Amino acid sequence: MAEIKFYANVQGSPSQTLIDHTANSGIGFYGSAFGVSVPIGSQQSTTFVTNANGTAQGIALNNTKYNNDDDNRSQAPGKVFLSDVGSGIELDKLPNYLCPLNIRFTHTEAVKVQNCKLRIFDRNDINNHASGVVTYVYECRHPLSSTSVSNLSHKAPGRSTDNWVVFDPTLSMADMSFTNSPGSSGLNTVSTDTSLDSYYSQNGINSNTYKLGSLHTNTRHDWYVALSSEPITIGSKTQYGLYFSVEYL
Repeated sequence: MAEIKFYANVQGSPSQTLIDHTANSGIGFYGSAFGVSVPIGSQQSTTFVTNANGTAQGIALNNTKYNNDDDNRSQAPGKVFLSDVGSGIELDKLPNYLCPLNIRFTHTEAVKVQNCKLRIFDRNDINNHASGVVTYVYECRHPLSSTSVSNLSHKAPGRSTDNWVVFDPTLSMADMSFTNSPGSSGLNTVSTDTSLDSYYSQNGINSNTYKLGSLHTNTRHDWYVALSSEPITIGSKTQYGLYFSVEYL
């Protein structure tokens, strides 16, 4: 049996909480505090688990705020402002655990996953952008806690730079590709990548099975996602959702 679940990376303890979309649970973006609006053309300062309409306050999440130059959305490496760091850092230094969202695929058998894709949509039709809001998305590939090291070498197909992917209602809708077979906790990489060798050794992990790139099989695969939201019209944004799909074999 295959299943995709969404987990929120929270500030403090516990480290994660399930986001149950079947029970109208989701992620909400706000200004300086829960319920405070984000000004048009600005990005959120806080992120929370909330209900489907953003009116019920849940647990506070790690906040990843878009921090590129306003006129350079394709800046690479992109930058992010973190809720618990005094200044912005480059996206390729962002640790997984500081992302607000962990997408998790599980299966009863060890499988590979491919064609992993994300869209930000209007909760009605995946071909339609979210209404009245621009969203910045980044897949983090950084299992270590240090902000002084870079991402793993095994990344999403076609990714050559570490920058935000922009879902903008004025642009054509397109899928955002995510890494094939990232493995449990996103620890899978390629044979030439030595950045996790010490971690594998210290935690009793067989590096040979976690350095297979797209060929890696596991009963669990984890992706970590930085999200930032920018309203372009006034009012609450309830026509706003995240869609994720994979193929497994």
